Amino acid sequence: MQSLSLAQARRIALAAQGFLDPPHSTPTLATLNRTLRRTGVLQVDSVNVLQRAHYMPLFSRMGGYDTDLLRRASSGRAQRRLVEYWAHVQAFMPVELWPHMQHRMAQHRAQRGKWGSEGVTEELETSLVAEIVDRGASTARDLDEGLPRTKDQWGWNWSATRRTLDYLYAAGELAIAGRNSQFEVLYDLPERVLPDAVLVVPVPEPAEAHRELVRRAALSHGVGTEPDLRDYYRMKPTESQAAVASLVEDGELVPVALEGCRKPAYLHAAARVPRKVRTRALLSPFDPLVWERTRTELLFGFRYRIEIYVPEAQREFGYYVLPFLLDEAIVARVDLKADRKGRVLLVKAAYAEEQAPADTADELAAELRSLADWLGLDDVSVAARGDLSAALDAAVRSSGAALL
Repeated sequence: MQSLSLAQARRIALAAQGFLDPPHSTPTLATLNRTLRRTGVLQVDSVNVLQRAHYMPLFSRMGGYDTDLLRRASSGRAQRRLVEYWAHVQAFMPVELWPHMQHRMAQHRAQRGKWGSEGVTEELETSLVAEIVDRGASTARDLDEGLPRTKDQWGWNWSATRRTLDYLYAAGELAIAGRNSQFEVLYDLPERVLPDAVLVVPVPEPAEAHRELVRRAALSHGVGTEPDLRDYYRMKPTESQAAVASLVEDGELVPVALEGCRKPAYLHAAARVPRKVRTRALLSPFDPLVWERTRTELLFGFRYRIEIYVPEAQREFGYYVLPFLLDEAIVARVDLKADRKGRVLLVKAAYAEEQAPADTADELAAELRSLADWLGLDDVSVAARGDLSAALDAAVRSSGAALL
């Protein structure tokens, strides 16, 4: 059996995620499509303290790009490339995965949604679908007439309308056409959202759909354990285990021994194994490179937890902390906020990792300047919190002076 060192595995993972793709001076739809082939999916999250989650992985790989590229790829019908679905969690996925998610839609249909069926009735389902047929793409607020609200496990105060629409979307009876300026979901009929070429594809058997999801996860990870591959599209163990075994038998996945990992690992047969990686990127908490925290800790020696839901007094690093990737290592983390009114990127805290090289502050300052430019902010301000803050503040000030 082939053995891989952690250094090799890191480089494979970075290449698979698109960090070695040559940059385009001005990112285009072709750049976007190339990047999406690497990430596979883009997690969607409502937190907007810096930038919406689905935009950030593209910036990390493509640099400053026009976010309208993503809007164009995820709107319209005939030209649509992406559609939202519960693919990792809430995420943009390629439209061609719609048939491969039919088995998951059937599961949600059988269990009456992702979170249970409280407030969901057949009468309300029928009424809402009929109204959407007449009105076109609509939000829950458009359709809600003051129906009672019930808090779910996350504390969201959803009405019966919202719960029913979410069930119909999870079950594939409705699709997400887009979102309005308040980030509210617009629901519509699948045949008014998805291209005909997708809708006419025969629905694969569940076992083949599982193989396709694991295949795509392996392409995006490059190398990973079965739980890693399972997590990418949030599959069930029985689904992913059988798919991994089948892909190993067919030679698409190659079993490997991964340094420091007790579990069997699998290398995609087409994975690139680079000799070195030169890159620089701030990573969203929802970036596919780091969203599986156990894998992140193994490959990068970086323990990472998002602290949004932790009371402020108990946070270790901050509310919205981004890891900083420099070449083949995660060397720092920064708590960031976009002050849009003041047009300033706020660095509320900055911390260096033990292995951080001497030029970490300078490289991070340059990346923060790029991020601020992309977000349309005029300056970067570093607060005096964290062991990297003083050096980073000096580097940011120096880089600002250089720009003048």
